Amino acid sequence: MISKKRALIYSIILVIVTIIGTTMFQITLGNKVIISKDLYESYAKYNKLLGLEELIQEDYYKEVSRNNLVDGALKGLFEGLNDPYSQYYTADEFESLKEQTSGSFVGIGVYIGVNPENNKLTIISPIEGSPADKAGIKSGDIVLKVDGESVEAKKIDDVIKHIKGKENTTVKLTIQRKGEELSFDIKRETIVTKSVSNEVMDNNIGYLRIKSFDENTYKEFKENLSQLESKGVKGLVIDLRDNPGGLLDVCVDIADDLIGKGTIVYTKDNTGNKEYYKSDDKQVDMPMVVLINGGSASASEILTAALVDNNKAIAIGETSFGKGLVQSVKGLKDGTGYKLTTAQYFTPNGDYINGKGITPKIQETNENQQLKSALEYIKKEIK
Repeated sequence: MISKKRALIYSIILVIVTIIGTTMFQITLGNKVIISKDLYESYAKYNKLLGLEELIQEDYYKEVSRNNLVDGALKGLFEGLNDPYSQYYTADEFESLKEQTSGSFVGIGVYIGVNPENNKLTIISPIEGSPADKAGIKSGDIVLKVDGESVEAKKIDDVIKHIKGKENTTVKLTIQRKGEELSFDIKRETIVTKSVSNEVMDNNIGYLRIKSFDENTYKEFKENLSQLESKGVKGLVIDLRDNPGGLLDVCVDIADDLIGKGTIVYTKDNTGNKEYYKSDDKQVDMPMVVLINGGSASASEILTAALVDNNKAIAIGETSFGKGLVQSVKGLKDGTGYKLTTAQYFTPNGDYINGKGITPKIQETNENQQLKSALEYIKKEIK
């Protein structure tokens, strides 16, 4: 067992080290530091953590890495929130997280989220043309196991890391689809994503597909929209189906170019403070439709609501995923970092969509018919 002397030493070290970085009232008498009762009690609860660390070091059956213990404790701090979107990252994990929005990474090509209705890990969408897409993975598939190991929603980032792995290796996914359990062996590859593409349909209707909101998406969006406008399109279909979201600022920039003067989205933090994201007068002046489905999440839902609530477009398809929470990602000086849910977001009309999603004006479950319905609607709106 840990000695009382060692526990006391750890307690004193913790209190003294903490005091150095605080501006709260303190008195020095000789070589003793006297602090307020409130400050002492605030940090005394961590004595148990330090005591248990020492016990593990002394009694565990093999050598223990202190760094691993500290990382585990820090991860546990975030897990205590019971929020699948908040996470502490080691340096390697944080580097991997940054890769996810860079547009290039090694993996099988799926976006995974936690379905708020059942708290299960769910495939938001496979990346078109990726190994997962070619293998037959679909939006809405529930992830049960990775390489035979059961997965937990609260460890979503560990699951993603396991799935990604090294290039030219294989991962086995066990999923549930409509009550049936299926297994897929999928080879990992380097995936370079292009998030925006375009096409002219029915002679004068522009089709703009946005697959994700990454670092380069806004630039790609402007290029693709410019190409369509140069061809004289009279209407625009924006396809956000199976788009799992991404960077909020990129989504806001795109909405700013589309909707004209208005509110794009607003957020509310834990004190009730609201932050509004506004757009200027610039807009696309033509009939628009936005296509959504159950794989349209987060930033996709923000863009959809901005278009719909500002009366710039209607939504067609299926109810979206339903993620109305905002995460802040912060890097620390040692290369580690964290992701923390810091706010809720609300549509311009004040709707909170978390757990319920956005229901389109024209509901259409047939995937092939969704685009046809969009084209038919725009044809009627073109003057």
